[in-house]
Amino acid sequence: MAGLFRSVIEIISIVAIPFILLLFLGWGIVRKVKVYEVFVEGAKDGFSVAIRIIPYLVAMLVGIGIFRAGGAMDVLTSVLAPGTGLIGMPAEALPMAFMRPLSGSGSLGIMTELMKVHGPDSFIGVLASTMYGSTETTFYVLAVYFGAVNIRNTRHALPAGLVADVVGMIAAVIVTRVLFGI
Repeated sequence: MAGLFRSVIEIISIVAIPFILLLFLGWGIVRKVKVYEVFVEGAKDGFSVAIRIIPYLVAMLVGIGIFRAGGAMDVLTSVLAPGTGLIGMPAEALPMAFMRPLSGSGSLGIMTELMKVHGPDSFIGVLASTMYGSTETTFYVLAVYFGAVNIRNTRHALPAGLVADVVGMIAAVIVTRVLFGI
């Protein structure tokens, strides 16, 4: 069963991005959209958005730095470590689970550190990589992108994003155990 699951995942991972690109291009052609011109216009808009988000990005990165340097990450990890064992997540992966919703670069640093300590082919290394790809930087998105377009009331975005992150983390543990038999 695990072999079939692994084969299906490998096939999907090979064809997913080309399929999505072709789907968008095909949809644009069917709708008679000048795909290249629209792409270039979007790239121009992206540059102006990048300029607008810099203050929000700096504020978010400072907050993350204070969170980690102040020891809050270590305290949170030690408090929740007994509960994560129930779903099969090692306590060493908790910093990755906490940092990923906050910062992509911060979680990349934690993932790199975990791989240096435990090895890239270890359960923790594979789990950290799977978590990185299975979740989103929820607080980063809310702070930076919502701030850039002056959205103050995020309504259900934060709870929905955090629920998706938790589901992604649990799914990462399950998929890593099934696919890699670790």
